[in-house]
Amino acid sequence: MPHTKRRRLVTTALAVSLGATALAACGSGDGTKAESGPVSLTYWTWTPGMDKVVDLWNKGPGKKDRITVTVKKQASGDTLITKILTAHKAKKAPDLVQAEYQALPTLVSNDALADISDEVDDVKDKFAEGVWQQTTLGTDAVYAVPQDIGPMMFYYREDLFKHYGLKVPTTWEQFAETARRLKEKAPDKDLTTFSAGDSGLFAGLAQQAGAKWWTTSGDKWKVGIDDAATRKVADFWGGLVKEGVIDNQPMYTPSWNKALNTGEQIAWVSAVWAPGTLTTAAPDTKGKWAMAPLPQWSADQDVTGSWGGSSTAVTTDSAHKEAAAEFAAWLNTDHDALNALAKEGGIYPASTSAQLSGAFSNPPAYFSNQADFYTKAAGIAKTTAPSAWGPNVNVAYTSFKDAFGPAAKNKSDFTAALRKVQDDTVADLKKQGFEVAR
Repeated sequence: MPHTKRRRLVTTALAVSLGATALAACGSGDGTKAESGPVSLTYWTWTPGMDKVVDLWNKGPGKKDRITVTVKKQASGDTLITKILTAHKAKKAPDLVQAEYQALPTLVSNDALADISDEVDDVKDKFAEGVWQQTTLGTDAVYAVPQDIGPMMFYYREDLFKHYGLKVPTTWEQFAETARRLKEKAPDKDLTTFSAGDSGLFAGLAQQAGAKWWTTSGDKWKVGIDDAATRKVADFWGGLVKEGVIDNQPMYTPSWNKALNTGEQIAWVSAVWAPGTLTTAAPDTKGKWAMAPLPQWSADQDVTGSWGGSSTAVTTDSAHKEAAAEFAAWLNTDHDALNALAKEGGIYPASTSAQLSGAFSNPPAYFSNQADFYTKAAGIAKTTAPSAWGPNVNVAYTSFKDAFGPAAKNKSDFTAALRKVQDDTVADLKKQGFEVAR
């Protein structure tokens, strides 16, 4: 099979279910078994405290199998992806890398990640189907082991909801009505804000609505960023901003922190990692918030989107694929390893068994008033919708910020902004030489 970028990318499109044979033919990993002697592996990761977690391996299972792992701390996001690809071109990529789910198609398309399906098939049942799917790219191959996830949820000031006689919305229609009712009762307050600087948040909301941003049609890419599901999401939030019943300021600013801390904003659509953010953004409101499932588009649905999360992958440059895969599986399924990851790195594990044990037996200190926080979170995580990432997520995310920023500020048409993101993403694919279906 030709190792052309277009062919490789189309073959590994997330929404297409292909056989593992074709994919294996595209990879350069030779499936080399771990040597009988000592094996040394290098792991590029940005997770805080990972060296302490890896020490457990080096002194335990790794010592027994004579597999030693060395952590090399890296920057996250696009910076790390660029560094991995640069190293791979020189055939000097590390054995293991931490990669966000949306970055996997780019790494696989550049033949940087090995198919480890044979080595990690026995841990598949430890993850929710929608989470595991993100590491398979919709194929029979497996390109990473899920590490942490960010299932989306609805956070609200329990005391202020009670004060204003508001009910927790279970549908997006109810969410809109709640925003209007609050504005009527307290004109100086907002239910929440639409933050045009957070592409990942919008992507997760679209994912929940059933969006498929990157798919394939034959040998061509098909970009659906302006599909019906995403237009529904854009129209909904754009309508609320234009109506003036929610705020339009970006998140993670001193102004936004103040709004949360003083009760000027009384709810937040976020993910399972929100308690850590609230602890610093709104310290005076500790114990006053509660978490609930994300509102649904119809009352009979039960699905959530994902905002954030990463995996542990083995590179095609590794001479010790089996040993590296063994470590990746241990890191993300072992009870002690996951407890250490939660304690040292502050992650929410992708492994379903770890979501109700160890560090997650009790609620976050900020949510001490909600004893069932992690029980509820684990149930929500199981409903994570499948994703459909493509080779130029970074371009789409940048375009989103450029197009939605002015739209949110000026309270103008979000649909037009969405079309701009679609057009920019398609133009970039064509510029790179990919064929794009209409």
